[in-house]
Amino acid sequence: MNLIEELRWRGMISEMMPGTEEQLLKEKTLGYIGFDPTADSLHIGSLVPIILLVHMQRAGHVPVALVGGATGMVGDPSGKSEERNLLDEATLNKNIAGIQAQLSRFLDFSPSNPNPALLVNNYDWFKNISFIGFLRDVGKHITVNYMMAKDSVRKRIEGDTGISYTEFAYQMMQGYDYYWLYQNMGVKLQMGGSDQWGNITTGTELIRRMTGGGEAFAFTCPLITKADGGKFGKTEKGNLWLDASRTSPYQFYQFWLNSSDEDARKWIKIFTFLPQQEIEDLVAAHDAARHERKLQKKLAEEITVFVHSREDYEFAIKAAEILFGNATTEVLQSLNETQLLQVMDGVPAHSFEMARLQGEGIDTISFLAETGIFPSKGEARKMLQGGGVAINKQKVEGIEARVNADLLLNNKYLLVQKGKKNYYFVTVQ
Repeated sequence: MNLIEELRWRGMISEMMPGTEEQLLKEKTLGYIGFDPTADSLHIGSLVPIILLVHMQRAGHVPVALVGGATGMVGDPSGKSEERNLLDEATLNKNIAGIQAQLSRFLDFSPSNPNPALLVNNYDWFKNISFIGFLRDVGKHITVNYMMAKDSVRKRIEGDTGISYTEFAYQMMQGYDYYWLYQNMGVKLQMGGSDQWGNITTGTELIRRMTGGGEAFAFTCPLITKADGGKFGKTEKGNLWLDASRTSPYQFYQFWLNSSDEDARKWIKIFTFLPQQEIEDLVAAHDAARHERKLQKKLAEEITVFVHSREDYEFAIKAAEILFGNATTEVLQSLNETQLLQVMDGVPAHSFEMARLQGEGIDTISFLAETGIFPSKGEARKMLQGGGVAINKQKVEGIEARVNADLLLNNKYLLVQKGKKNYYFVTVQ
């Protein structure tokens, strides 16, 4: 398999050093990508580098994931308008452990594999290097002029905040990572986002100068953008995380399902492993009936199963049916409390006293008005008489109906529907 050819048709190649494709065709190659441990979970901005490593392994090469235990203490200025907060060692170690656990879900590290993935932490080689030693043995090989010419540095120098020596030195640290991996593990390729090109080429230059002409290769992937100009992977609640406890599989699924036609057409190539012919057929089927959103549905399915599981994907489908489809009361009742709260995240929330629902409970009109779902009993009565109210996906028949504790989901919740699309989630306590 020609890895570069595969990535090229998927739109995953931005810059590339001469000779890279030839190197990958010539022999099994070790290639690495760095992950900064700024949190204990990766987010969907990390999916492209993860997928690049998976493509490497599938093509018979050896993917190397580098967790930046040392560089994470410094901070990369690339794409940043101001200096970020430095993390303490305990937080950094927690983040590293979380990232390592996540990466093992996507890559095969088994020694029985002919090309097992490898995991390294650059703190392991930086912890024993003295400042004087680094300046003398490494720093002398790269000029300040060379470093200042990099976009990531120049933009910060020209901006209002400037750049500290700490962040200025980051590209030398990343460059030394590549040199160390080249010398000690035979790594000949570094990959990353296009904002990393400056740091990556510092590494290849350092290898050339410190080894007297050693050849190292590199390519980058375009940064993912949204057609509407919004930032990829950002929602009103912030980052979309790969950790299910931070971003539920349902929310994750919904993000991809709600992508525009233009974005889905591009993302189906980047974020799935579907073959070219299948994607072309899918695009054609989508264009023939855009209202069916076949492209978005397949994209959401593939990436949710990849990051989470088939079971989580099926739950996301069930959850979407509750709010946007024709799910029954039984489907709603089948959800446990955690799943129910995931589905209702973002649905307008109301509360009610448990005591009011004991025994025969309360008449539905009073319940709807007192929760604030309707501004008055008159409006609640009018909607009820028109058959426009449902509780727990069950249409309320008649104005005499009552609400009592027997209706509660997980002994605590009620889902009220007003009209076709307006939902309200009531917590009773």
